[in-house]
Amino acid sequence: MSSLLEITSLEKSFGSQHLFKGISFTIQDSSKIGFLGPNGSGKSTLLKIIMGQEEPDAGSVSRRKEAVVGYASQVPELPSLSVEEVVLQGRRGREAETRARILLGKAQFTDFSQNASLLSGGWKKRLDIVRAMMLEPDLLLLDEPTNHLDLEGITWLESFLKRESVSYVVVSHDRYFLDKIATSIIELNPCYPQGLLSCKGNMNAFIEHRKQFLEAQEQKEASLSSVVRQERAWLNKTPKARTTKSRSRIRKANERIESLLDVKKRNTVSRVDIEFLSSERETRKLLVATNIAKSLGEKRLFSGVDLTLSPGTRVGVVGKNGTGKTTLLKVLAGAIPHDMGTVKYASDLKIVYFDQHREQVSPDITLREALAPNGDMVEFQGQSIHVNGWAKKFLFSPDKLQLPVGCLSGGERARILMAQLMLEPADVLFLDEPTNDLDIPTLEVIEDRLREFPGAVVLISHDRWFMDTVCTHIIGLGEHNEQRLFSSYEQWERSCVPEPKKEKPSSPRKQIAKKKLSYNEQRELDGMEEAIQKQEAEVCQIEGRLAELGLSAEKSLELYTLLSSAQQKLELLFERWEFLEGKK
Repeated sequence: MSSLLEITSLEKSFGSQHLFKGISFTIQDSSKIGFLGPNGSGKSTLLKIIMGQEEPDAGSVSRRKEAVVGYASQVPELPSLSVEEVVLQGRRGREAETRARILLGKAQFTDFSQNASLLSGGWKKRLDIVRAMMLEPDLLLLDEPTNHLDLEGITWLESFLKRESVSYVVVSHDRYFLDKIATSIIELNPCYPQGLLSCKGNMNAFIEHRKQFLEAQEQKEASLSSVVRQERAWLNKTPKARTTKSRSRIRKANERIESLLDVKKRNTVSRVDIEFLSSERETRKLLVATNIAKSLGEKRLFSGVDLTLSPGTRVGVVGKNGTGKTTLLKVLAGAIPHDMGTVKYASDLKIVYFDQHREQVSPDITLREALAPNGDMVEFQGQSIHVNGWAKKFLFSPDKLQLPVGCLSGGERARILMAQLMLEPADVLFLDEPTNDLDIPTLEVIEDRLREFPGAVVLISHDRWFMDTVCTHIIGLGEHNEQRLFSSYEQWERSCVPEPKKEKPSSPRKQIAKKKLSYNEQRELDGMEEAIQKQEAEVCQIEGRLAELGLSAEKSLELYTLLSSAQQKLELLFERWEFLEGKK
């Protein structure tokens, strides 16, 4: 396996902010790398350095000769052109047009003439990935590709990356997504001696590897501390004369002291100090919603929603885009009216709402004003805290306090909102996409605090790991206005996949003796590989027809429709194969 790209002793700083120093790693052919790191560690900057959009302070990036690198940024900037024109990027000719349309079809675009600048955030992400793939890259760099994608979009991206024969590096905080698409994980973090830690395997393998590494590093600190105490005691004896042997010991003692300071620094990890303030209400029923329905114009979003919120209840709301998740949250919070049903609130119920668009924080005010709107002090849990100390709780250094909020990253703005929420006592927290832009250490803190929160929580998130960790119940909103309650995100996800038909047993005795795979299922499994090969051949045949010259617009559209249908059938065959293999 040959190297596509080599990073050697790379360093980068912005003013006094040191991002990374001396990092080195290699990207091979067929690499499928998930890239992690806390907010501000320099992940996006590193991708820009690889692309030549930023210059490193030191070190080098070496590409294999003629290797092509494609890049989809964290916040795509798209011109006011049709989606097809954006993907073509000025190319002309039948071959380029055919490839553009095939890629757009794979990304589930149906109208190639729509204005790219007017797309939603999720569809802009898809288009930016298609634009990068148009280059036929040897290496694809994706920066937070799941941000603003709905669950359907994330599932599409997982399938897309598995299907395309391209090496990739994906920066993401979506742990389930990384678990499915990565065969190795790299974390950029100053807590490691070389500035990063890498591990072969998926996200679960990396979490275990990281845990073992950090435990070993803590043990090293404890061991060094013991040795350094003895060395310092010896140094303090101040012998009358220093022999060559003692000078050597002095040098080694100083090296151990430096090594201890270095390990201590790496083991000191700053984490956000988030704690949601409860009103300590003991009312058994905080909110009761009965038979709630809501329409948008002539479109019915949902109906028949029944929900009771009690202390300790944590409900996740899931569903495709357009099923009314945010609308349901606003209806329950009393922000907008419902069309049918009733919502009853406990007396003097205190509600706190987290807005996914961060509209509660003006981009024009300073960070200081956002964190402490009433002066230099913040009142929290009966204590007065200076804005400098309050800022440090959320990993903001005091020298950032005069920056406008509009200059801060998405993750930093999310932490401002968390800081504001902490100041308001609540019985019920309504959280709309609180996980966007946040790094994994911050997500882990929020997960712990939400599980400890004594009130009720209703939240929307596309982070499946977060939902499964936090929620006690899941409400699934469906395309046909159906609302169902599930015990976990995984259970809801399984319900969205059509279950295979079950054969009716001929008698109770046969049912007892029945194997995991029925006779017909075993025959189906035996022929599955051939069926997949035939379906793959059909996909290739349609792609070949699309490459023919002289096709009319009507014929092209017909073939794109056939291609989309053939690809969906192929994906269903893979899902069915996986299901049957799982029953063996």
